[in-house]
Amino acid sequence: MTTPAIVRIPAFSVAGIAVRTRNSEEMNPAIARLGGLWNRFFSQSWEHKLPSRGDDGRVFGVYSGYESNEHGAFDVTAGVAVAEADRAQAAAVPGAARVDIEAGDYLVFTGAGEMPQMVIDTWVRIWQYFAENPQVQRRFGTDFEAYEGPDQVAIHIGVKP
Repeated sequence: MTTPAIVRIPAFSVAGIAVRTRNSEEMNPAIARLGGLWNRFFSQSWEHKLPSRGDDGRVFGVYSGYESNEHGAFDVTAGVAVAEADRAQAAAVPGAARVDIEAGDYLVFTGAGEMPQMVIDTWVRIWQYFAENPQVQRRFGTDFEAYEGPDQVAIHIGVKP
């Protein structure tokens, strides 16, 4: 397993649509919500409904509102970065949610391949990394997936200094 890179990320906002879930629910296809979230995001063209796509046009999956840790409930927002000037306008779109990414240090894990397996495999590597490196502690503030295209992801995990 390659060592993830540590990157300092400035604060930014993502707008899109959101669900609340937990990892244990995502393991059960009968109650999993994330597949439906992404299907709705793309089938309803949310990436085009929002007033701004920030400066890079990437699609994001943002994990926030952690109840506790990876075992508790959390929110996932599928969306696009919005420029600071367009934040209020993006939040005013009916059904839209906005989440602010915390500034700070993030470990970046990359994955490539076919969806959704590449994302699943990358998360497995993330869980293994933290199990093998207990000295590195997650913040459980905001984490995010940045999609560079249909077959590449960079998952950013907020860590304590």
